[in-house]
Parts: sequence; structure tokens; C-alpha cells
Amino acid sequence: MDQYSKISYKISKSITTEYSTSFSLGIIAFSPKYKDAIYSIYGFVRIADEIVDTFHNHDKQRLFEKFRCDTSDAIEQGLSTNPVLHAFQRTVKMYNIDRKYIDAFLHSMELDIHNSHYERPLYNKYVYGSAEVVGLMCLKIFCNGNDALFNELIQPARALGSAFQKVNFLRDIRSDLHDRGRIYLPEVSDKAWINNEAKEKLEEEIEEEFAKALPGILKLPPGSRLGVYSAYLYYYVLFKKIRRKKVAELLEQRVRISDFTKLALLCKSIITIRFQR
Repeated sequence: MDQYSKISYKISKSITTEYSTSFSLGIIAFSPKYKDAIYSIYGFVRIADEIVDTFHNHDKQRLFEKFRCDTSDAIEQGLSTNPVLHAFQRTVKMYNIDRKYIDAFLHSMELDIHNSHYERPLYNKYVYGSAEVVGLMCLKIFCNGNDALFNELIQPARALGSAFQKVNFLRDIRSDLHDRGRIYLPEVSDKAWINNEAKEKLEEEIEEEFAKALPGILKLPPGSRLGVYSAYLYYYVLFKKIRRKKVAELLEQRVRISDFTKLALLCKSIITIRFQR
């Protein structure tokens, strides 16, 4: 069982490194004791996301229902023949991650099977489930049983998860629209309504959420603080770059951060956190 669990975590790590160089770079900065657990969280959310985003020639609803059932069975049984779910359930049990976060995440992912846009109340619920609870799962790992610290950092963690997700919405606006037929600007339900005003309203929310998140990041345990801050800095730089673009430009080309800049930001993060101590 130990060997199988070890391999399961390695598979989740491979999924992470293949799908997201930016996220992988942030995990490098974590203490080794956190890495397997964080990889398992990313592997889990990545598979769910793939079902609703890319399995276009298959019955997504049926596949998603099976994934939901398999997730529940893995947690209840303490075992899964799906290595990603096996690693995830171990992390859930090890860090006492609340099932309500998992259920909220799965609910938001399922919404994407049927929805092409979101009005404000459902939009807020979608962002909570698709991003904020992922941040709370990670926070559970970082706090590792320190419930007082976890409760203190819930709101900053939610703000950071929301900011990251909304930056992704703006960065991926072209592919979401053209490849998946979705619009993630609140109250915008038609391509013709995608305009700079709607973009600017969302950017104001993002700016406020980044501001709320930063004090909480600096209170994280030392082994997690650098990794989360480096992710924060990367996304904030990406956000500033996106903010300088018009909607028409975002619909033509995805905004990217070069690998050199990513490394430079990681170095800057190391300096900042070292002096912050």
C-alpha cells in the first residue's frame, strides 16, 4: 500500500507539472512536507476540470457523475484504484478537509457542463466552488490542525482564490469563448456584450481581492508562505499586464508571462519573504 500511495502522489505531481508550469514553480518553494498534498489537490481539480472542459465527444454528465461517485467512494473506503483519487483521499483524511469544500467544488464544475454564462448570484457561487474552496483545502494543509490560524485566514484565502480565478477568466477569455462557448464576465451573456466596461468592473474586484489576500499570505506558516507569495506575485504581475490590454486584444491573443520573468519573480519572492521575517 505504501508503494501504491507513493506512486499515486507521483502521478498527481506529473499531472501538475504537465498542465501548469506556473503552479509547479510555486510548489517548488513549499516545504517538502506540503508538496505531495498540494500536488494531490491539483491533480484532483485538474481531472474534474478536464471532464467538463475537453471531453467534448463524450457524455460529460455521465463521466462527471462517475467521477463524483468515485471521489465519494475513495474517501469513504480510504482507497481508490484511480491513483489521483487515492492520493486525494489520503490528503483529505490526513488534513481533515471538510467534505463541504469538495462538494462545493464538484457542484461548480458540474455547472460548467450546462451553463455558458453566469448572472451575479450564481457567478459568486461558481467562483466560490471553483476556486475559493480550493484555496481553503490548501489552507487546511498549511495550517495542519491549527484551527485558530485556519479560521483567521479563511477570508484572505478565499479572496486569493477568487482573484486567481478571475485573472484566469480574463486571461482565457478567448479560449473560453471560442473553444468552450463560455463567458465568465458577470452579467454578460452574449459575445456582443463583452466590452471594456465589463472588464474594468471585474478588474476592480480583482484589485480589492488581491489587497485583502496579502496580509493573510504574510501570516502563513513559514514552509508555505514563500510558495503562496510567489504565486500571488506571479498572478498580480499577470493581472497588471492584462489590465493594460483592451478586450479586443484579449480576444485576439492570450497574455503570457515568460519563463525568465517567472524565475525573476520567484527570486523577488525569496528576497521579500526573507526580509519580511
